[in-house]
Amino acid sequence: MNTTRRKEAISNSNLLFAIAAAIFVLMYGFAILCYPRSFLQYQTFFDLFNLNAPLIILTLGLSIVMIGGGIDISVGAVTGLVTMCCAVYLESGTGSVGGSMLLALGIGVAFGVLQGFLIAYLEIQPFIITLSGMFLANGLLTTIHKDPLNVTLPEFVLLRDFELVVPWLGTTNRLGNFIPLAIKPGTVVALALIALLAVLMRWSRFGRNLYAVGGNSQSALMLGINVKRTKFGSYALCGLLSGVAGFVYIMTTGAGNVGNASGFEMKAIAGSIIGGTMLSGGVGNLIGSPIGALTLLTINELIRAAGVNSNFQSIVSGLLLCVFIVLQSVVLWLRGARGFRLALPAWLAPSGERG
Repeated sequence: MNTTRRKEAISNSNLLFAIAAAIFVLMYGFAILCYPRSFLQYQTFFDLFNLNAPLIILTLGLSIVMIGGGIDISVGAVTGLVTMCCAVYLESGTGSVGGSMLLALGIGVAFGVLQGFLIAYLEIQPFIITLSGMFLANGLLTTIHKDPLNVTLPEFVLLRDFELVVPWLGTTNRLGNFIPLAIKPGTVVALALIALLAVLMRWSRFGRNLYAVGGNSQSALMLGINVKRTKFGSYALCGLLSGVAGFVYIMTTGAGNVGNASGFEMKAIAGSIIGGTMLSGGVGNLIGSPIGALTLLTINELIRAAGVNSNFQSIVSGLLLCVFIVLQSVVLWLRGARGFRLALPAWLAPSGERG
């Protein structure tokens, strides 16, 4: 019986992941057909990462929490708080890049540990706790510094402007000059985290336990899994990723602002769902989360290229999110009624769901 249930769970995860990947490929292919001069360029694709690495990192943290059956709506506010704290510290006259990294990680972990403890060990509703965390972070953000603060520390400016150049890839501009592909450090951080966390969720005991807890916490408890510690770990890890996202954000923009990362929590949740992570917990593929975020970003770029009102971005994103929530319900129905399965390579399947 357990083997059957585990196989069903992976079929859900695989199906949602395959749908998310297919929609992204089709969406980007459509963009290439409509605007080949822009979307056929390597730089356009990598700029989705260069300009949105913090959001992609946050989708990873949200997916981890959601796989465990939880939710965290404070990540955007925590990311914004980190950017402002780092900006103030770097402009204080005694700040350093290394110290700002530690500060960012410390703030993120502090929020993750506090919220994780209240949710996992005191069993308070995740939505209430993370809503409080969002208000707390936003309050601290506006208290620390209300006005935009540009960071001018020379060593930080060098890091902000640094680019990895790929000389054999690039594009030729209208003047016939070849411009090599440029990759920002934030992109490297995001890609490294995708690989690292995918391995963590695929092969580690923590990853297997998290899938089990998200699927059925009572069954996980009966199997000897420390449910509270696993939930606590997921929130602590999500907080850590919020801190990383905050530092990558200020490394990308070079400024602290009260509007930094505003609304990122909703975009990250939407990206996670579109990437195949179920709100009910226990099902999701971490590689799908950035794909979901990239799908939303591609839609936004298409709308921007078409010159349509920016409000239309929210409409399309909302409709796409509704479609994926309906798809998740359909997948659950198919699992219960017909045991529908879709096979993908084993290395893509989360180990906590494999039969």
